[in-house]
Amino acid sequence: MERGSNKHSPRVDDALERGERGHDQGRADEWKMAEPSGEDQPDVSPVNDGDPANDLSRFGRYIGLSALPGDRERLRQSAETLGAPDDILADLDSLPDGETYDNVSQIWAALGRG
Repeated sequence: MERGSNKHSPRVDDALERGERGHDQGRADEWKMAEPSGEDQPDVSPVNDGDPANDLSRFGRYIGLSALPGDRERLRQSAETLGAPDDILADLDSLPDGETYDNVSQIWAALGRG
């Protein structure tokens, strides 16, 4: 019976196949536990909750593009549709009535934050 490899003996072919199996599976040996991270790994950067850019980004997530340009009522409807939290809805309720806003930056400035 011909094995398709004239270069190696059957024993060497089997050994090569076992060695390649590790490459196919991602590891040559199965490990019981993952290795701990090294001491030279950087620390995780802290989350800066008081960053104004993060606040604006969070606020803007709840203003749909279809609501712009829009007045207070239209912006609130959009925010409710997008599941805005109570503090965002309260901010929108505090906007002056009768004003139309073209973008989130204008809304942010009208709230006295920009």
